[in-house]
Formats: sequence, C-alpha cells, structure tokens
Amino acid sequence: MIEKLRSARERYEQLEDMLGQGDIPASSVLFRDLMKEYSDLAPICQKYSEYEKTVQSMKEAEDCLALDDPDLRELAKEELKSSRERKVQLEKELTLLLIPEDPMDQKNVVLELRACAGGEEAALFAADLFRMYGMYADRMGYKIERISENATQLGGYREIDFLICGNGAYSHFKFESGVHRVQRIPETESQGRIQTSTVSVAVLPEMDEIEVHIDPADVTIESCKSSGAGGQHINKTESAVRLTHRPTGIVIECDEERSQFKNRDKAMKLLRAKLYDLSQSAQDEEIAGQRRAQIGRGDRSEKIRTYNFPQSRITDHRLGLTLYTLEDQLNGNLDPIVGALLADEAAKKLLSEGD
Repeated sequence: MIEKLRSARERYEQLEDMLGQGDIPASSVLFRDLMKEYSDLAPICQKYSEYEKTVQSMKEAEDCLALDDPDLRELAKEELKSSRERKVQLEKELTLLLIPEDPMDQKNVVLELRACAGGEEAALFAADLFRMYGMYADRMGYKIERISENATQLGGYREIDFLICGNGAYSHFKFESGVHRVQRIPETESQGRIQTSTVSVAVLPEMDEIEVHIDPADVTIESCKSSGAGGQHINKTESAVRLTHRPTGIVIECDEERSQFKNRDKAMKLLRAKLYDLSQSAQDEEIAGQRRAQIGRGDRSEKIRTYNFPQSRITDHRLGLTLYTLEDQLNGNLDPIVGALLADEAAKKLLSEGD
C-alpha cells in the first residue's frame, strides 16, 4: 500500500507542476482530463500526509519512553496509544481511497421505470418510486429532468424515463437496477386484500457524443403534436420527438419540453445511454458477470427489494438488510440502504484487489 501511495503522490506533484506551468489550454480535453486526475489524487495525498505525520508522532513518542522523566514517559504512552489507533484508522481509509473507482460513478444517470405485474397497482407503485427517487435526488442536491412518460388516469405510470444530473449521480443510483416488489392493499381493491405488484427499474449512465457515436444516417427523426403541456399549447405545435435507431430497433419518444430541440436533445441522451447499455450487455457474459458481482449492479430480472406496507418494512434482498422505516425511505431517505450497498461494493473490490 505504501508503494502505491508514494506513486500517487509522485503523480500528484507531477500533475501540479504541469498544470501550474500554464502550457495546456484550459479549454482543451487534455486539461480537463488532467484536472480530473489531479482532483481524484488530492484526497489520497492529503490522507497520506496525515498518515506520515501520525507515524512520525509514534516514533517521537517511542523515543520519549526512553527518557528518565516519568511525567514525559506517561505523556508519551498516551500519545503512542492515540497515534497507533489513528494509524489503524488511516490505513483503513487509505485502503478504501486506493480502490479503483467505477469509471461511470461520476456521470449523470438515466432511470427507466416500467410497471410489470399488478396492472394499475404496479403503475401507482411506479409513481411512488419516481417520487422516492426525486426526493432522494433533491436530498443529494441533484436535478431531475423528465424524458418521457406514459401516465394512467389514476396518477400512476406505465412507463417513465428521467435523467438525474449531478456529480456522482450514477454512483448513488446504480444499485437500483432490478425488480422492485410492493406488498400492500391497493387503492383499487375493495375487499381489503394484500396484492403483490412489481416495477422494473433500469439504470443507465448518461454518455456523451464522444463516448457513444451515433451515425445520423441510422436515426429516423419524426415530430408530432405534443400532449405533455397544458392549456392552449396542447396539439398546437409539433414539439414532440420520436427517434428510431434502425440498426437496433430502439425507439425513443420525448414530449416533456415545449421546444422540439430540447425534446430531441433529451431523446438523444436516452438513446446514447441505451446503446451503451446494449453494447455492455453484448460483451462476454462471464466477464460481465464478474463485473456485476464486483460493483453490485444487480440484474434487472432479479427481485432486489421488497416494500411491505402492512409491516412498514423494506428489505434489500442482495444484502439481507431489513428496515422497519418504510415511510422514511419512500420520502427519500435512501442513505441507510445506499450506504450499506456502497460498503458492500467496497468490500467486494477489496477482495478482488487481494486476489
């Protein structure tokens, strides 16, 4: 670990010198990449400096133990004990900081919610999940942009796609990919019977044009009258956009904005995310399986979480974690679950690093 830390600091100082000379244009891609690397290394080097100071304090305390002054020896014992405890804690923190970051973690994220088993009740639950994610995003300081939706008369969603923008958004939402199950008495149930319904959640990192190139010749773009805006604007202008990617057959529709340009931009973001996800899925299954195991991404076909309303219980099946604070989680407090999943991800990466 010490060798890795020394190499990290050497690179950090090298980057500091390169960026400080002013030879690289601030608007260039190279400058952006170097700044990203520099900022990523900063917390590691700061923590390593603290580690070195702690080790030095231990050595000084050990030297004082050889002195004749009993008062100084007593102080040295206390200092040595405190420094040793701090050294152990710093080693743990540094180990976590040295774990390679998922390259997608800092990206914006696209979420797709689809009502599955349960009919109207599943659609209502999709609306509950959308509200939960919106409140969690707000707690994290992220911004939500709707891309498309297929709403029901009772206020649910058969489908809803939305973008969450903010630094590190993907890292906090990537664990949501999978099947979410709800157990409750539906509003549509007159007999008071508990029903089980499901909603599938897909989580896709937003990709830019450089990362996922789309040949314009492969995309058919159609405009149509929007049904998303209220008042006299409805059906007056053809602001809605439908994109069809002919090689894959993927169809994206967006009518959330009154501007056709904005709808087209949002639709292209979702298309890039879907194409990236498709290319990832097409890779060798063994390698993909190992990666999912390391980062805890979760397969969409798997039931990852159960929301039991009668018992106010929420259970994440990947961790075996059960909380009896369902209302709190539905109001956007996903920190206990996401924090546990992040810790589990770090533990798996540590094991992988050890291998």
